[in-house]
Amino acid sequence: MKTIKGPSVFLAQFVDSKAPFNSLDGLCKWAANLGYKGIQIPTWETFLIDLDKAAESQEYCDQLKAKVNSYGLEIAELSTHLQGQLVAVHPAYDVMFDGFAPEHLRGNPKARTEWAIETVKKAGTASRRLGIKSHATFSGALLWHTMHPWPQRPPGLVELGFEELAERWLPILDHFDKEDVDICYELHPGEDLHDGDTFERFLEATGNHKRVNILYDPSHFVLQQLDYIAFIDHYHPYIKSFHVKDSEFNPTGKKGAFGGYNDWIDRAGRYRSLGDGQIDFKTIFSKLTQYGCDVWATMEWECCIKSPEQGAIEGAKFIKDHIIEVTDKKFDDFAGAETDKEMLKKMLGI
Repeated sequence: MKTIKGPSVFLAQFVDSKAPFNSLDGLCKWAANLGYKGIQIPTWETFLIDLDKAAESQEYCDQLKAKVNSYGLEIAELSTHLQGQLVAVHPAYDVMFDGFAPEHLRGNPKARTEWAIETVKKAGTASRRLGIKSHATFSGALLWHTMHPWPQRPPGLVELGFEELAERWLPILDHFDKEDVDICYELHPGEDLHDGDTFERFLEATGNHKRVNILYDPSHFVLQQLDYIAFIDHYHPYIKSFHVKDSEFNPTGKKGAFGGYNDWIDRAGRYRSLGDGQIDFKTIFSKLTQYGCDVWATMEWECCIKSPEQGAIEGAKFIKDHIIEVTDKKFDDFAGAETDKEMLKKMLGI
């Protein structure tokens, strides 16, 4: 068993043009004052980290790490969710996802994909320079538009889609292997990797690449009506990253899992601040601890009702209260007697 690290906070949803959310120093001071012990850094925010410099300069990484450490914090992971998304984009989504790419690449899907692959690689090198063993990202999607197929999918489409997805990711996975860093895919609606079955398809397509791992976020599984507790039993060896995010699913006679194109506030499945949703975090923390998952418990704030400021304040305490300090004693080992084989034989009547 292993004690989960934390609390940590994913900074992406808190970045703002106003202080203290417009600088690394400001965000670190804010997070530390709330009781967080770690931060997950979104690498697309260049004022938080310059990936080009981080991939090239150990000195830059040492200075960045020292700055974060000076506030009593550690860097839990780097995140390339947006860049990972651009590794694989179906043409139907080109216009919407172009906003995640540098302006000079917009309207050029091939160049955008090449840039995304190289950028995620840089995050692998930066992670190694920073002494980080896990990295958080998205897989991207070539098949999502066929998730509920109409017209029906032709035979072989899914297999070819995962072959292509693996082909794009294998150079990245090999690079991360060289850097001794695990890639943790957040299994998320909208991604080709969104549940256990799709994770297994991808793992097989990559030849069971050892750097293919999971960022576990139960909130997305609630919206899919997937058993998020049993998921841990199946996939705990692959869980190397953990987003602590709450959600709820309240279907009605008018809407269910697909949401009717409603805004989040009016959907049956909604993301909520920690403790305001339906997720059984006590069991989740127990399972992850029992299986010895070496993860940071990182709060990701997304809520359609509560403010991010209140969510962050409550989130730090929520995670702290759920972290289990692993025991080094057995509660029933009170006798402390050494094994006596002859005595054991007598007890068995042999």
